[in-house]
Amino acid sequence: MNLQNRTIAHFDLDTFFVSVERLMNSNLNGKPILIGGLSDRGVVASCSYEARTFGIHSAMPMRMALNLCGDAIVIRGDMDLYSKYSRLVTEVIAHKAPMYEKASIDEHYIDMSGMDRFFGSYQWTHELRQLIIQETGLPISFGLSVNKTVSKIATGEAKPNGEKEVIQNQVQPFLNPLSIRKIPLVGPKNYQLLSSMGVQTIQTLSAIPPTMMESVLGKTGIEIWRRANGIDSRPVVPYSEEKSMSTERTFETDSIDVQMLNQVLTRMVEKLAFRLRQKQRLASVVTVKIRYSNYDTHTLQKKIAYTSLDHVLMETARDLFRRVYQRRMLVRLIGVKLSGLVGGAQQLNLFDNNEKMVKLYLSMDKIRMRFGSDAVRRASGVKCRAS
Repeated sequence: MNLQNRTIAHFDLDTFFVSVERLMNSNLNGKPILIGGLSDRGVVASCSYEARTFGIHSAMPMRMALNLCGDAIVIRGDMDLYSKYSRLVTEVIAHKAPMYEKASIDEHYIDMSGMDRFFGSYQWTHELRQLIIQETGLPISFGLSVNKTVSKIATGEAKPNGEKEVIQNQVQPFLNPLSIRKIPLVGPKNYQLLSSMGVQTIQTLSAIPPTMMESVLGKTGIEIWRRANGIDSRPVVPYSEEKSMSTERTFETDSIDVQMLNQVLTRMVEKLAFRLRQKQRLASVVTVKIRYSNYDTHTLQKKIAYTSLDHVLMETARDLFRRVYQRRMLVRLIGVKLSGLVGGAQQLNLFDNNEKMVKLYLSMDKIRMRFGSDAVRRASGVKCRAS
């Protein structure tokens, strides 16, 4: 498929957590809503458009948000409920779309290249959006264009609860006047650096020689330049709940030492959770595997709310281990698999943890990235080293 002839749709649920809460309670409509930790050290996981007008944003300390908007309604949030509605939206898309990618809990890409030969791509995308709204009751926006980057930016311009198509010959005129903040790879640090160079619009950025961008930002600079020029060859990767990461350990000597087995399990989950956060992934299924000395193998899995936090995954893994280890025989192998993976930052757990917990995870991961994944361990996993 010629990259110039692709047709990619990007769907994004509007203020997803807030919208789900409003489905449960219509009295919340039109009011400033904060979802996050309820304690003084809590963090905002999501907020309504009404709250954003006060300068509130996600990851802001809750006490600061309430100082900006004292009338805001604070809701702790329900990860299980949000995960349920995320899956409902995915089911509707999966039933209709020829090829789709679940990019995060509230975002999907659809590749409908070639479909315009049979019926209009825009009309098809519009009808799918209406079906999602009808089936789930959730507001959702889409952008339709020639690649992932332009479609995602178009979705941002279509919000709230809107639609926007950008055809090939409109790509650069559409991008040019927008702030460089709109480019997904331009985070706060890159924005600050580029702004200090006098670069604030995509048009200015697109005119910079790519070699200069590379000298300033390395390979990332080249990719930012490409996207500013409407170039993005990334494919839509077919979504599968089977996407996973796993690890297992075969013991040199079969064991019935439950304490040791739990220590190994702890280390396994720690390492997998760290990999999840490195790759900015969230898991929604945990599976534990046991192989006994007679080679009988048993597995047990559980669906959970999307997460990448050690203590949440660890609690599930330990519970599964207790349930699957019933025969009290010598164990030859144990393993853990995390699956049902989607992309996304760990905002889901911000309402489950206070500011101190969030900072703790950031600090631990920083140490691990510098000194290796074994540099920081939980006390319950230090006596054994999992592979």
